Amino acid sequence: MSVRLPPLNDDSPPLPLLVTGVAGVAGYNALAYFSSRYPGQVVGIRQADNWPLRGPNIVACDAEDHSGLLRLFDAWQFRSVLDCAGNCALRACELDSRLAWRTNVEGLVNLASIVVERDVRLVHLSIDLVFAGREGGGYREHDPTDPVTVYGKTMVAAEQVLADWAPRSCTLRISLPMGVSFNGHAGAIDWIQSRFKKGRPATLYFDEIRTPTYTDCLNELFECLLASDLAGVYHAGGPRRLSLYEIAQIVNRVGGYDPALLMGCPRREAGPIPPRAGDVTLDSSKLVAALGRQPFTPWPYDDALMPTHRQWHFDRTGWTGSPELLAQVLYRNPRRSASEQRRA
Repeated sequence: MSVRLPPLNDDSPPLPLLVTGVAGVAGYNALAYFSSRYPGQVVGIRQADNWPLRGPNIVACDAEDHSGLLRLFDAWQFRSVLDCAGNCALRACELDSRLAWRTNVEGLVNLASIVVERDVRLVHLSIDLVFAGREGGGYREHDPTDPVTVYGKTMVAAEQVLADWAPRSCTLRISLPMGVSFNGHAGAIDWIQSRFKKGRPATLYFDEIRTPTYTDCLNELFECLLASDLAGVYHAGGPRRLSLYEIAQIVNRVGGYDPALLMGCPRREAGPIPPRAGDVTLDSSKLVAALGRQPFTPWPYDDALMPTHRQWHFDRTGWTGSPELLAQVLYRNPRRSASEQRRA
């Protein structure tokens, strides 16, 4: 079967577009991107109790509210959906597995039950934490899932829902999306930076290893896949492997924060809740082959921003970090920004 894959930004997705889970980093940045490109054709939904998250095209609608979701589909006649929904708060999911199931699985069941009855393109986001971690990481799509957290287990269940009931959909397993969050502490960068800004220590793990991506790159990938008929599970991790500690080193040094505020430890020294995954780095070669190109600029974009040892963030020789610089090179992809300026 041939698969239609348009070049990045050449084809628009079927419109109108629904973006779910706009309280999360991936959904929040995707909503801003698509709203700018297709004014009046994009709607984002958030949980009804998340009242601080407001905007002209943001609707309060719990994904597990089937009748409310159905009314929204009837009103807008959506032709594509980017599903970024999910409760990724690891500790909260461990302490309330029922809430995790309702948000991460029941919401998708409702969404899928509506989508399969209509001509709607669905791209769903899953996560690298469907794996426990192993030496060397490098997980491929065919590797068996073995999550250690309730969050990961519910995301595996959600993947199975789509495999069984919406096989024409596309599931992307992402890692850490690097971009701004609406509340200033939901994302990896935001949480780490919020600690440093307040002069509070942050403890990150030496041996939890991820493959982060700029949200700028993810947005263009979402647009391409929504406009395509690519189906099944694909890994969408960036080309750099970084521990959570190394990510915090980068945030600390680029942001110009006190290096003494960063602490590190192995996972085994963490508390039992939540359990921590190990090396869950993703091998995204299947996606690269399908696209015929590498969709991700490494995060961070510059090799000079990569830590070389555990005290690297203390070295400020010839270096002046600041929150403004952090916003320019960690929240945004400078290479993409320069390309956009040239096109303009």
